[in-house]
Amino acid sequence: MSAPTMSGLSAAVTVLASLMARFPDLPAVDVHVSTIFPDQVELSAHNDLAVFEAWREALGIDPWAVVHGVQSRGTTRVLDAHAVFTGIRLRLVGYAAIPAPVAGVGVAS
Repeated sequence: MSAPTMSGLSAAVTVLASLMARFPDLPAVDVHVSTIFPDQVELSAHNDLAVFEAWREALGIDPWAVVHGVQSRGTTRVLDAHAVFTGIRLRLVGYAAIPAPVAGVGVAS
């Protein structure tokens, strides 16, 4: 098996350029392109789920298709969604801190 080449990432990079041209006013996100998944682009929003939501809406991802999880011992909320854009898989991930409960404050009954 031969080593991956940069040309193997051209479809993912092309889709990224297309996203930038189509949605120039959306907030910037972290972008990950990998030789492991050359047909996928990962967009991740950190510390602001409104950024995740703006991208989810722009990409036409159904809100019911978003998977919610928690990581880092319950301190980080994770939203994960997938779409296909011009033949390339997109993974949209949002991360946000879960506020620690305030000691002595309970829920009213």
